[in-house]
Amino acid sequence: MRERHTTETAVERHGTDRARQPRPGKPAEARRAVERAVTERCRATRTPCDADALSDAVLVASELTTNAILHGGGLTDFRVDVDGPSVRLSVSDRSDALPVVREPTDPQGRRRAGGRGWPIVCRLARDVRVSDLPSGGKCITVVVPLV
Repeated sequence: MRERHTTETAVERHGTDRARQPRPGKPAEARRAVERAVTERCRATRTPCDADALSDAVLVASELTTNAILHGGGLTDFRVDVDGPSVRLSVSDRSDALPVVREPTDPQGRRRAGGRGWPIVCRLARDVRVSDLPSGGKCITVVVPLV
């Protein structure tokens, strides 16, 4: 499997330690899955949840699932794993195309709608990896710090 890195650091694969979640049909379901996973882990470890860090992780999940639905031909897999002081999210879609940063204006100078999601993901995630899937499409895996 060919992997394309969008940052200099890559996420280590941990095989089966990531929990497969029911595939969300919409970004709101992805947000709830991340909230649930993080708050359950905080409760189980009796550690406080940082509300700002949780908000970052929820926003990243929302942006990744929205992009998969709108630009990636549909969401094909979704995983969330809280691993110590971070949350690992993996979102797969049907498209082989890499995410791109779009200019905020078109060639005529008019403001474009959208185009802010991928920069948000790259800014909030510590690690970002885009991998081709054997059956086509891609998987984007990110790690968002929770502290």
